[in-house]
Amino acid sequence: MIPAAVREALVELLGDRVRFGAPLARCTSLRVGGPADALATPETRAELATLLELCAEKRLPHSVIGAGFNTLACDAPLFGVVIQLGRLRRLEERPGGLLRVEAGVSHSQLTNFCIQRGLSGLEFGAGIPGSIGGWLAMNAGIPEREVKDAVREIEVMSPAGRRLSHLPRAELRFAYRGLRGLAPGSLILSALLAVEPSEPARVRARVQELLARRASSQPLDVPSCGSVFKNPPGDFAGRLIESVGLKGRRIGGAQISPVHANFIANVGGASAADVLALIEEARRVVWQTTGRRLEPEVRVLGGKR
Repeated sequence: MIPAAVREALVELLGDRVRFGAPLARCTSLRVGGPADALATPETRAELATLLELCAEKRLPHSVIGAGFNTLACDAPLFGVVIQLGRLRRLEERPGGLLRVEAGVSHSQLTNFCIQRGLSGLEFGAGIPGSIGGWLAMNAGIPEREVKDAVREIEVMSPAGRRLSHLPRAELRFAYRGLRGLAPGSLILSALLAVEPSEPARVRARVQELLARRASSQPLDVPSCGSVFKNPPGDFAGRLIESVGLKGRRIGGAQISPVHANFIANVGGASAADVLALIEEARRVVWQTTGRRLEPEVRVLGGKR
């Protein structure tokens, strides 16, 4: 539990934008997860910096949850402060074919902005759920194109909130579904993304094509966290899971989707423990049967994996 004096300091800073004992199930796309000691939603960058300074001073761990996709919150209470950046939603064109996009901008906000203004280069993100901060941290994308291909710079706040850094593309270490090299606890605030002028109708057509592809191949009508595992080199996680007979496998309220085996869905009353049990079973059976190791893509908050 957070000490009473620290709770008072958090309330003084954030008012009703900090909640104590807030269930993370309401903040994640899978709709599972126990309570956070504190769930904070800063309004401005200055407020965020002060919050991080307070966490550092009081030795409170912090984590960022974004829009809650690709995130599994464990059932046990999570100590420390969970920070949501959903209020940082500035999105604007910059000279030279660039967009400045803050971390809280949603995938649909960005897609619609590009359609309306006839800007091409980010269509690949159509339907990839979450916010831009999560996209950057995960290097979201499709086989043809990833976020790293569009990034020209990211803006990062230091773990204690005392410094802002603008890191050019050459200094960034993007990997498959990851961004490495940032100090632990750093927060991604925004990015400069490259775009090109196009016809709005052409951008819209490509977006609609990708949305239709997702709708036909992914379980979009039930809560899930998106892809659970990274695709191993030369193969697909979903194909491997299906090949060992686990497609449709259910534990409690969690199920390996019968639509796409690399998705785990909450089909009613699932717990994080149910989801973790399916993750471990899929890894074990695929390894024992095929000799291929599945590496989770989903981020786990709290507990141990």
